[in-house]
Amino acid sequence: MNKIIVPILEVKQPVGDFYIGVIEARDLLAISFSDVRRSDGRDLERYIGIQRDLSEGRVSEIKKYVKNVDACFPTGIILAISNEHVEFTNTPDGQTALAINRDSEIAKIIDGQHRIAGFEGFNGDPFYLNVTIFIDMVLEDQAMVFATINLKQTKVTKSLASDLYEFAEARSPQKTGHNIAKLMNFKEGSPLKKFIKILGKSTGQELESITQSTFVDRLMKLITRESMQDKDLIKRGRTPARAIKDDQRKLLFRNLFIDGRDAEITMVLWEYFSAVKERWPTAWLDRSRGAILGRTTGFAALLRLLPELVVRITASPLDRDSSIIDKDEFLSLLNLIKINDDEFVSTTYLPGSSGEGKLFADMLTYIESKQVRW
Repeated sequence: MNKIIVPILEVKQPVGDFYIGVIEARDLLAISFSDVRRSDGRDLERYIGIQRDLSEGRVSEIKKYVKNVDACFPTGIILAISNEHVEFTNTPDGQTALAINRDSEIAKIIDGQHRIAGFEGFNGDPFYLNVTIFIDMVLEDQAMVFATINLKQTKVTKSLASDLYEFAEARSPQKTGHNIAKLMNFKEGSPLKKFIKILGKSTGQELESITQSTFVDRLMKLITRESMQDKDLIKRGRTPARAIKDDQRKLLFRNLFIDGRDAEITMVLWEYFSAVKERWPTAWLDRSRGAILGRTTGFAALLRLLPELVVRITASPLDRDSSIIDKDEFLSLLNLIKINDDEFVSTTYLPGSSGEGKLFADMLTYIESKQVRW
């Protein structure tokens, strides 16, 4: 038990020989460490380490992800280990292996520190990870491998990730968001027709102004607080918890989603944005410099406003006995908002969360006198 046996394959490349193996996550956590780049405290011009600071937010996401029924880390974690801590051996079936000392901080992480940290406190079934192990790798080569990995790789856009949910067989908030985004973008008569940049890239359409990921992310805020957890529960054959009491207002579409009524979610959005288009026909289609209503700032503020309108229109939450709210019901409240088409400009509503928040607050002020019904 003082050794961790890792079956390996030898790889020869210009940088030198290294080994690809498989190790249980908790064993890896026990022996690895991150060499974070930082000042040594004496000379601000001298630095040590090669790694970036650990992102606690990213680690928190991974800790949740590793518990999912379909959790997967197919790419290798890269380690550098001194030869004093390893020796070559064989597995019982004769495969070449490394016997690694079960000691703390003997395997320096070159790439993969967040994945490893995500297993802290993990108590599930054994989770095996593929690793690339360099023995006696000099610091210069460690730094160059780290830099090459993190500078050369191309990140997948969030819009592409949203679009790939089309291939998922199980329901999930992400797949629902993706399907609704595509329908609203392509369906004839949609108030959002040709508004959405599918895959996050413009195709040259005049009205394209909202990325697919923005649409999906904002819609999911009305469905779930933990989209990956809901996806995992559904895939395990379980039903996520329904929204009750105050949550029914914040998570406006949650119970419709849980009941599989995505068409009704779509119809509410269709009627709502049709009312927006009728209330502000010029601003909704304006794509001139500084116009914001039909762009991310306006779209995000309008989705935040939607629950406030619904709670003033219907006698009960959008649930089993609810009916679709039509355009005229939304329009009756939107007409109370005394903001003119030419006032939806970026000089008043700055790009980003501050402008979105101000627009939402300004709109809400005009309708707050209307009685909340539930």
